[in-house]
Amino acid sequence: MTLRGADRALVRDALASGDPLPGTTGFAGLVDDRLVRDVLGRVPLFVERGADDPTADDAWAFEPAALDDPELVPAGAVVGPDDPAPTTRWSLPDPDPDPDRSAALDRLREAIETAADAATSGTGDVAVAFSGGVDSALVAELLDAPLYVVGFPDSHDVEAARTAADAMGRDLTVVDLEPSDLERAVPAVARAIGRTNAMDVQIALPLYLVGERIAADGFDSLTLGQGADELFGGYEKVVHLDHRVEADTVRGAVREGIRSLPDQLPRDVLTVEAAGLEPVTPLLHDAVIDAALRLPDALLADEERRKRGLRLVATDYLPEKIAYRDKKAVQYGSLVARELDRLARQAGYKRRMDDHVTKYVESLLDE
Repeated sequence: MTLRGADRALVRDALASGDPLPGTTGFAGLVDDRLVRDVLGRVPLFVERGADDPTADDAWAFEPAALDDPELVPAGAVVGPDDPAPTTRWSLPDPDPDPDRSAALDRLREAIETAADAATSGTGDVAVAFSGGVDSALVAELLDAPLYVVGFPDSHDVEAARTAADAMGRDLTVVDLEPSDLERAVPAVARAIGRTNAMDVQIALPLYLVGERIAADGFDSLTLGQGADELFGGYEKVVHLDHRVEADTVRGAVREGIRSLPDQLPRDVLTVEAAGLEPVTPLLHDAVIDAALRLPDALLADEERRKRGLRLVATDYLPEKIAYRDKKAVQYGSLVARELDRLARQAGYKRRMDDHVTKYVESLLDE
């Protein structure tokens, strides 16, 4: 396959028009002798660093392990055979916020239903990585797919998923973890994502381990609530505007978060694929992105509530206590970060060492 995520005719039209949101959940690959990657980099694409012709068959790939010295193609870029330097074809739109709060919510509601319809067509048997938060609960309800949660015993995510599934009247499969699961999975995850830094590996491990179980149970695809925090203002930093953001407004900080997706999403996609599944991300559909970009400031985030617009729409489908529930990041909610830190220290990589967990990950790759 030389193109993933969309049909060739649609990508050709997007190239001709410059439309950054043509109605997909991302695309990448070779079209008419040019490499392309969508505006948010939802499909990973790598080229051999320094290749004379990056479009040659052996000079590009959808996964880093296939190349000797892989380099991620920038989101929104086109790479031709005669000019290896990527050129930007698509940029993230910057529409004015909709002054009509009700119209903005209607647009978002319609976009999410459009995305759910697209996610249920042609994806085979689907399961949901379910943490009990609004993002995964919303896609689980819209897709009516089986629910799986992963975590160590007594972890926040397992408890939150149980109470949410009960409130939704749904069955839940719990994938209980042991430290040996992390030891076994770390090398596979690090190789698949082409990264060894502690944060990326900690985030990828729960996805990989829940994906393994879902694949073993006979499913083809894993549905994720990825993208919601970035699109709708789900992070504390977008309200506090602390050292982690450059923007001086909530809207600007949310946009910064959206711009971080092209670096994050390859990790998640490659992790799910390494588990033998196709990732499905309804909340990253072009229609949802467009609606999110148009939300007025009052539907983003403030000191009282984050992801306001998404939560308001979610109450149409979910119990209110689930739509308004806050949750921890997956690496903390599953206790994977804690247990990986414990394993690193047991192996002699103490916290006084710089980046001790990353050093531990690298040591497992050397074995």
